[in-house]
Amino acid sequence: MAQNISVPDIGDFKNVEVIEILIKPGDQIKKNDPIVTIESDKSSVEVPSPETGKIKEVKVKVGDKVSQGSLLATMDSAKAIDSETETKEEIKTEKLPEKTDEQKTNGNLQTENVIKQDGESIKEVKKVFAAPASKDDIDPEETNEWIDSLNSVIENDGPSRASYLLNKVINQAYKSGLVLPDTRTTPYINTIPPESEIKSPGDQNIEKKIRAYIRWNAAAMVVKANKKSSELGGHIGTFASAATLYDVGMNHFWRAKNNKFGGDLIYFQGHSAPGMYARAFLEGRLTAKQLDGFRQEVSAGGLSSYPHPWLMPNFWQFPTVSMGLGPIMAIYQARFLKYLINRGLVKDEGRKIWVFLGDGEMDEPESLGAIGLAAREKLDNLIFVINCNLQRLDGPVRGNGKIIQELEGSFRGTGWNVIKVIWGSYWDQLLTKDKTGLLVKRMNECVDGEYQAFKAKGGSYVRDKFFGKYPELKELVSAMTDKDIWKLNRGGHDPHKVYAAYHTAMQHKGSPTVILAKTIKGYGMGKSGESMNTTHQQKKLDEKDLLYYRDRFGVPLTDKQVKNIEYFKPHENSEEIKYLKDKRLKLGGFIPERSSFAKAIKTPPKDIFEPFMKSTGDKEMSTTMALVRMLTALLRDKNFSPRLVPIIPDEARTFGMEGFFQKIGIYAHEGQKYEPVDSEQLSSYREDKSGQVLEEGITESGAMSSWIAAGTSYTNHDLEMIPIYIFYSMFGFQRVGDLAWAAGDSQARGFLIGATAGRTTLAGEGLQHQDGHSHLLASNIPNCVSYDPTFTYEMGIILRDGIRRMHEKKENIFYYITAMNENYPHPEKPKGCDEGIIKGIYLFQENNNKGKTKVQLLGSGTILREIIAAAKILSKDYNIDSDVWSVTSFNELRKDGMETERWNLLNPNEKRKKSYVQKCFEKRDGPIVAASDYTRSFSDQIRPYTDKQFYALGTDGYGRSDTRKNLRKFFEVDKEHIVAYTLSALANEQLIASTDAKNAIKKYNIDQEKLFPTKL
Repeated sequence: MAQNISVPDIGDFKNVEVIEILIKPGDQIKKNDPIVTIESDKSSVEVPSPETGKIKEVKVKVGDKVSQGSLLATMDSAKAIDSETETKEEIKTEKLPEKTDEQKTNGNLQTENVIKQDGESIKEVKKVFAAPASKDDIDPEETNEWIDSLNSVIENDGPSRASYLLNKVINQAYKSGLVLPDTRTTPYINTIPPESEIKSPGDQNIEKKIRAYIRWNAAAMVVKANKKSSELGGHIGTFASAATLYDVGMNHFWRAKNNKFGGDLIYFQGHSAPGMYARAFLEGRLTAKQLDGFRQEVSAGGLSSYPHPWLMPNFWQFPTVSMGLGPIMAIYQARFLKYLINRGLVKDEGRKIWVFLGDGEMDEPESLGAIGLAAREKLDNLIFVINCNLQRLDGPVRGNGKIIQELEGSFRGTGWNVIKVIWGSYWDQLLTKDKTGLLVKRMNECVDGEYQAFKAKGGSYVRDKFFGKYPELKELVSAMTDKDIWKLNRGGHDPHKVYAAYHTAMQHKGSPTVILAKTIKGYGMGKSGESMNTTHQQKKLDEKDLLYYRDRFGVPLTDKQVKNIEYFKPHENSEEIKYLKDKRLKLGGFIPERSSFAKAIKTPPKDIFEPFMKSTGDKEMSTTMALVRMLTALLRDKNFSPRLVPIIPDEARTFGMEGFFQKIGIYAHEGQKYEPVDSEQLSSYREDKSGQVLEEGITESGAMSSWIAAGTSYTNHDLEMIPIYIFYSMFGFQRVGDLAWAAGDSQARGFLIGATAGRTTLAGEGLQHQDGHSHLLASNIPNCVSYDPTFTYEMGIILRDGIRRMHEKKENIFYYITAMNENYPHPEKPKGCDEGIIKGIYLFQENNNKGKTKVQLLGSGTILREIIAAAKILSKDYNIDSDVWSVTSFNELRKDGMETERWNLLNPNEKRKKSYVQKCFEKRDGPIVAASDYTRSFSDQIRPYTDKQFYALGTDGYGRSDTRKNLRKFFEVDKEHIVAYTLSALANEQLIASTDAKNAIKKYNIDQEKLFPTKL
């Protein structure tokens, strides 16, 4: 029996046009296969088949208008389909774990789960001792009874029961209206008690030696560089404070990429780069000559100041300077790895993303801005290690507070697993001996400014200022010498404490982990920079300082070798080198190392883009809509479709992309737990665990970070992906310019689409939204290729060529393409224009009425249409001929012009080369008038390469709300102004009488007294 296929609920849209028929009689189709594509003036969407079967008859044709309920086709439904199986596939439910009897009683399943997790990560819970009586404690005896009761529950019933009881008491307090103290932070002690620590299995004597050699070589390369020139700079203090944090990871945790494993990803703190070079030197991956080239990269073999993949493409993976970019890029990298796993594109190998940060860096908005997403997405593959040396560039991070406590509150509050590594092993015995609780009290009350001073001023100072506040504490350390007190170490310098934290973080499931490790900036530098406010700027050590540094860490160098600032490397058969290499061999190889084994993606066939090469006739559409239709067509290609990553910052409906919601789904790691309010509609908001669209919400920084993760997938995951991030063009480079620069450094590949582009094209949105300069910002990134197309065929040719260059030929470039929201008809592609479209300019139209005067008219984007209209007026009303040129990329023409000019200057005895622009205009008559929807400097870029008088028109000044017609008149880029300015330009060249220009200015009511738009 034939079944009707009708238009489903399409919301408010009525009488929408059928633009594609995707079936024919006799076709066998599956459920959800597209039948037709329909399009309104805002968006296009595919109508899926409701059943599996065979098409019997198509009831519509291209151009028909349809509404909800309109008959599209009839089909014979397949009887063999098991509808029950389909239902099970459509509705995926996840069985929740059964509640225990205790949980059934209290209904607090979520809290109990958290308690269990904590119970697993900490094997035992220490007894809680009463704090010393305070003035607020009106009954210390009662307080101790409560604490004794808690200890009894912990001993007899375990930590889970104790936590449950405390939770019930807290809930009752809230019900009673009590205002409870802030509990986001825990006491200022280590999260993992000594009895629960997993001890490091490494040989500590050998590891200590290796760490000493790395410390020395890292400092030596900075000092040597600044002996050559103080201009070079560098940092010693950061790595000095973090050496143990890196060493433990390198020796025991971080797994390299190899042919059996994808590898952990490590975001190294930028200022610690010398330490990574120093280790690579011991590993034999870098030579002494290369270390001597630290921060001297013009000569071959030099080492970059910070992690820069562009400069060291086989070494560094991630650019982590400027500060703040590492955290947000790493969070979205971790989420992208989960995305690839949930889409079935890569295997879940338990890979981890480790991120090393400084406590001062956490003040950057990007550092903490996405930690909520990491918790929501349950990114247990993500581990932050924050090196809390308490100092930023000029002084303390929180002199009057506690940065570790502050960060703990921020991370705990968003749902992260927090591990504090504050105190080293030398404190363990003191904490055990202190039965009064005064030691922890003193630890809690000291601020960071004091802690910094404690490590700058010696053991006697610590005895007096830290322990001396309470007689009981002074007595606690009475048997210790000042030297003993000075040895009381911080957790981040204790390899056992660090190992225990890393091990716990690796085992944790269900949420991301942050390790807050307390260290000393400039550790080991002594009076030259240990815990000093000037440590960050310290890049020079005199001979006395170097000798102290050698002796502090026991580096086997003679005084003469120290004076000569020689590096130290044991021989290849030494126990240290054997140990170091063996540890890395067991972990799969060396880190950092950048490589790629991704297979290329074949350029999609031309026939996918063929419909866009034809005229649309009277039908109007925007280039944004055309782009969405192209992406829809590409999604039908089974080889190409899985690699496409659409990224949208909460503007899909604005860009007409809501059809993607049903077609490929919105990625959501938990699937969709609710029935969307528009579930009956064709473009329903469908979230799916295997969804393809990254709907990022209102976060351009987050969306850009996702784009970078997808754009570098070819090296980080050995899988070539094609990210297409579409956004308001004003909120692209202007909003996230630093990330765009990092994308270039990362050698990301993909498309950035600046939609609603052009200062007069967006119309009513006004000053903050109207973009007139994004292409100029894009032009500053060397490997960014940018285009401003006007017509659908230009967009299609550019998009296909971009795929070819980036994803088939693997060029390390990325594309920025602007798309407009103005609807207008599109002509058929002129013959022979493909090369010009790619190079940046082609002849669109010749207006030759055999007039005596001619002009060259250049336009891009929507303003090309004003140029075309102006050409007609000039021909009809003024008998002036013109050549109309479509400029798809002033930026690419500028690059070609600069390279040609440079070659000519370097080769004065050779025949001069001609730029592409010169070749276009060398046999053309008349001056050039160029207009765009961007500032004059955009088109003015090609002025030096034209050999003609050049006049640039543009949209300089702030945008404002109005109609397109009025805005173009205001910014003087409408057809009337173009005509008037062209006549004035011709008059300047004495090709026509100046009265013609004057009359035109009067005719078109152009106010000669109006201020320049930049002043309005």
